[in-house]
Amino acid sequence: MSVSEASILAAMSKVIDPELHVDLVKAGMVKDIRVSGDTVKLKIELTTPACPMKAKIQADSEAALKAVPGLKSFDIEWGAQVRASGGGAPPPGGLLPKVKNIILVGAGKGGVGKSTVAVNLAAALAQHGAKVGLLDADFYGPSIPLMTGLGEKKPVSPDGKSLDPLIAHGMKVMSIGFLVEADQALIWRGPMLHGALMQLVRDVNWGELDYLVLDLPPGTGDVALSLSQSIRAAGAVLVTTPQDVALADVVRAKQMFDKVHIPVLGIVENMSQFVCPNCSHVTPIFNHGGGRKAAEMFGIPFLGEVPLDLKVRVSGDSGVPVVIGAKDSLEAKAFQEVARNIAGRVSAQGAKSMPLPVVQAR
Repeated sequence: MSVSEASILAAMSKVIDPELHVDLVKAGMVKDIRVSGDTVKLKIELTTPACPMKAKIQADSEAALKAVPGLKSFDIEWGAQVRASGGGAPPPGGLLPKVKNIILVGAGKGGVGKSTVAVNLAAALAQHGAKVGLLDADFYGPSIPLMTGLGEKKPVSPDGKSLDPLIAHGMKVMSIGFLVEADQALIWRGPMLHGALMQLVRDVNWGELDYLVLDLPPGTGDVALSLSQSIRAAGAVLVTTPQDVALADVVRAKQMFDKVHIPVLGIVENMSQFVCPNCSHVTPIFNHGGGRKAAEMFGIPFLGEVPLDLKVRVSGDSGVPVVIGAKDSLEAKAFQEVARNIAGRVSAQGAKSMPLPVVQAR
């Protein structure tokens, strides 16, 4: 029995993307099918280079191709093309027409390591090959300059109207901390916060980005409300620690995002357990499992847990995110898993709100 492009498409249509819950052909992920006798070459284009389910998709694809009658050998080329979520890319003329997905990182209270999660999330996505920007919208405590190693560097304006973001660890970075003196307190009311935020969004030359990660100020104040009214985010990531007082604030943060119609991608439990650097004994200093419990209560994904370890603090203070400075550590691997899970959730969120292309046999 001869092998045809139609038979290959039929086989690949039986492979389901676990995040999108749609088959690879309908999702437009099967590309460049080239049949030559009893061999075939094709490309599978994932919806993110940080795909958390690539191993399963690969195994299922290989199994499907092995079942094609008459096919003796195949070669799969793997690629990735990040797609804009339903909220990620405004229409032409919008604030960020070249940004595909905007990810908000928020917390109901301060002190839970929200900025640490935001920096390592952005750096991990960039490590996977995505085009990433990081915007520090935590105006009252801008820590991104320190945590990226950019310190007191200043952005430049090529035309006197817009700013070029700074570059660190493969990502574009902007923060109010670059524009004010390090020891200057920002005593701003809501309208001033809104104006400054819109300038950092609108007047920065972000260029083409797969993901723009926004580090929000803690709580449920004006900045998150301004964002919900001005941009369409792919979703929000909630950061918490395991103890009850932090989880109570997560409830309020979740309710806020629900009210402004921003989907919550899931919850990250930071400082999950302390790992002794000498004996590797694990101690649940702030309790353990609260983030997962909250995710189950809300019916949203639990994106992962990050242990409390000295390396994370040292990396933040030195300006080198732990996913880069200690890439083989448990903490770095935890952040990488969180990043992959978030990327998967963004892809799934986008699939809900836009029609998917269909590949037809030639």
